[in-house]
Amino acid sequence: MREQLEGRNPIQECLQRKRRKVHRIWLDMGAKVDDRIGAVLALAEAAGVRVERVDRVVLDRMCQGRVHQGIVADADPLPELTTRELLDDVFGALKQPFLVLADEVNYEHNLGAILRSCLGFGADGLILPTRRGAGIGPVVQRVAMGAAEVVPVVHEGLSSSLKPIRDAGIRVVGADAGGVPLGQADLRGSIALVMGGEGKGLSPTLARKCDLIVAVPLDGGLESLNVSVAAAILMYEKRRQDGWFDGTRRG
Repeated sequence: MREQLEGRNPIQECLQRKRRKVHRIWLDMGAKVDDRIGAVLALAEAAGVRVERVDRVVLDRMCQGRVHQGIVADADPLPELTTRELLDDVFGALKQPFLVLADEVNYEHNLGAILRSCLGFGADGLILPTRRGAGIGPVVQRVAMGAAEVVPVVHEGLSSSLKPIRDAGIRVVGADAGGVPLGQADLRGSIALVMGGEGKGLSPTLARKCDLIVAVPLDGGLESLNVSVAAAILMYEKRRQDGWFDGTRRG
């Protein structure tokens, strides 16, 4: 079953990364050929992808009111992996695994932002539940600005996915308001970061499977942050401790 890509960044990244085939592109006939559209057209020509100019109303109808930036594509689905296969790939690359698990993130913009942060902070994969939360649809891919073409995404029950993670000796770190203040937590080395969903936070079931629970200290009477903001802060702190920003980079 093919997927629909919407927006300039996701389509350009898909063509550049070549992880999957793009079969056809529809472009607003009124769109000006700026640098981004020019790059997409050049990549499409090189890959032999048909580009069809259509009225913007056609794109609006295809996207059911979502933001498409004047361009839509038809592509193969992203490659599917299991957690074990992802770990095999990471260990095969001689890396210390850094994984992010996001449980029941229902808002597509939040999930897209988490996926984008995974790319920016070098996470080796994002693991999502099979049935709960948003999927990696057109909105998520547009917000992620191409990160879906780079960061492997696993769809698997999170409790099941944690078994091979723990078997591999990877520490499981959950995020919850009642946890250890972030500045006091050791996040170096191989970890799997577990984020809860909007409103509900980390479930008791997942919390019991964590080796450590951490929290972002807040002021101003706030009890919590948006899940995508919290995820970005935790990823940054993990990479800061890994020496990414001071020239002593590890992992």
